[in-house]
Amino acid sequence: MKRRLVLILTLLLASATLPAQAKRSLLDSDPDVVYLAEHLDQPLKLWIVKSAPIFSDKDGQRRLGTVLPDQQVEIQAITGRAYRVSAQTGGNKTVGWVGSGAFASKKDPDFEKHLAQFYERQLEVAKLIAEKRPAIGMTMDEVSKALGEPTKTTVRQTAEGRSGTWEFIDYEEVKHYTYSRDPYSGNVFRQLSHITREEKGRTNIEFENEIVTAIEKSENNDGTGRVRIVVPPLFFRW
Repeated sequence: MKRRLVLILTLLLASATLPAQAKRSLLDSDPDVVYLAEHLDQPLKLWIVKSAPIFSDKDGQRRLGTVLPDQQVEIQAITGRAYRVSAQTGGNKTVGWVGSGAFASKKDPDFEKHLAQFYERQLEVAKLIAEKRPAIGMTMDEVSKALGEPTKTTVRQTAEGRSGTWEFIDYEEVKHYTYSRDPYSGNVFRQLSHITREEKGRTNIEFENEIVTAIEKSENNDGTGRVRIVVPPLFFRW
């Protein structure tokens, strides 16, 4: 039931915007910031509807000026309470952070709540990727970031989308030794004979329409406990 409600939520958030890859500066590495170009195929544009201060940092410590109302801007990055934009401040364009209360969307009156949900999801997914842990609700692109390329794939393509199974096999190297006794001293010596690559564990990722629906593990020695569930990708109407 919980899974069904989550899927209904994503459908209500409107038309599809799928994850995308994009490079950004090494300077933009704040773990509390979500950079939208990494996750959205299309730019997110909102309207500034009232004058508001713009800051050089997300915490609002250094003010750069005041953004003017009645201008459409592209949202470059977000936190839980501010958006990074390039906006008009008098006669100049200024890049900085503006509080989320200064914005509006002509298509989605609840955009601020939806962006907050998107922000929280991406932080959770980033943590799982860093821990190399897949989760139900992830996209297959996110699974690839967490686990790398699958060992084996079974894919079914239909008019509704792509579904199937990715299989990941975890191997470990096992060293084998031979033992011999010195006929003169009687001492026993160990000598490396060969190294084999043996299966340690196996993870099967089932997905429908590029979203993980089930995870099966043949062995779990990583101490992570139950399989995690995250909110599937949110779909926006901008």
